[in-house]
Amino acid sequence: MGTHLPATEFDGTAVDDQREADAEAVMGEPPAQMVQLLGPDGKLGFDPVFSEYAEKVTPEILRGLYADMAAIRRFDVEATALQRQGQLALWVPLTGQEAAQIGSGRASRPQDYIFPTYREHGVAYTRNVDLAELLRQFRGVSNGGWNPKDTNFHLYTLVLAAQTLHAVGYAMGIQRDQKLAAAQGSSGEAAVIAYFGDGASSEGDVHESMVFASSYNAPVVFFCQNNHWAISVPTNVQTRVPLSNRAKGYGFPGIRVDGNDVIAVHAVTEWALEHARQGKGPVLIEAFTYRVGAHTTADDPTKYRQSAEEDAWRAKDPLARVEKYLRNEGLADDAFFAKVKADGDELAAYVRRTTHDLETLDIRSAFANTYAEAHPLVAEELAWFEEYTAGFEGGDQPAESSGQPAAKAGH
Repeated sequence: MGTHLPATEFDGTAVDDQREADAEAVMGEPPAQMVQLLGPDGKLGFDPVFSEYAEKVTPEILRGLYADMAAIRRFDVEATALQRQGQLALWVPLTGQEAAQIGSGRASRPQDYIFPTYREHGVAYTRNVDLAELLRQFRGVSNGGWNPKDTNFHLYTLVLAAQTLHAVGYAMGIQRDQKLAAAQGSSGEAAVIAYFGDGASSEGDVHESMVFASSYNAPVVFFCQNNHWAISVPTNVQTRVPLSNRAKGYGFPGIRVDGNDVIAVHAVTEWALEHARQGKGPVLIEAFTYRVGAHTTADDPTKYRQSAEEDAWRAKDPLARVEKYLRNEGLADDAFFAKVKADGDELAAYVRRTTHDLETLDIRSAFANTYAEAHPLVAEELAWFEEYTAGFEGGDQPAESSGQPAAKAGH
């Protein structure tokens, strides 16, 4: 008799989250409805609530949304190439999630404050963050790269879910500022968006932030990009029900939206931000999307998911469906799409040029800046590093001799 190997929790992963639907049926819950206005076939549908918001997306705005998505995808390709060529220490791709990021980012207002994770390059683009500056952190020459006060777009947070607590605290501050402003006869409504992934949804920080947001009716929108994979762990291991359903337990609305439909994402986010700004409390948005590429450039997704799954999601490409709609409705021609491509290439060239021009940081500065005063453990580690680098010809750090950023040395 042959040996039977036990199945893992990843076996039989369904692209359509059938396990979630089955779990809901067992619990007597109605299946989660997903807001979708523009389908993969490029045809526009109707929603009794959100079509009203979608009507505000004029042909000009929609062309802009497409151009934004195309630009950030081109940037993503360029940043990945820069990392492979040793110009960045790491890169976090976003391909496949352009609609979720551009749609939500463009729905916000300048006075709204945004707390990202580390993959919201598209949202950063909508907030006028210089993408070349954004790469400073991934090159290892800056702890951030931009001033959040200039754009109301916070620095990237590498610690999973920590930004959700920061966002609620900031939203509670806005809430108090608005009460003071109202007492003085002025107004200035604003809200906060906190981005996080399906993997981060399992962190205690998310639970705690939602408890506080609900308890204090804070003006915050929780935006979960459910891209189906927390590195190698699929969503159905994170949760047995749609993530948007979790909002019920905290007493505020939860909406699942097709994260590859930029029109629907824009409409849902605009509604949610209005809800928060008007003092009606928090909202949870689950953008149902997919990470087409790797989790980071240090990851190999072929080790844990099948190509058939990736192919199925590529058929739902957020850019392709908008292009179909624009062409079918006669709202854009070949000249428009050619210009979008040319603009993307120009952006990529700018990013490449400025990245090459960035300074390379001597890693010794990291030892010097760890503590305000000398520390024996840091001194010991620096001595080891000096001994290590002395083993290379000329005593230089290996990264410097190869043209790579010095921040990679010693690993």
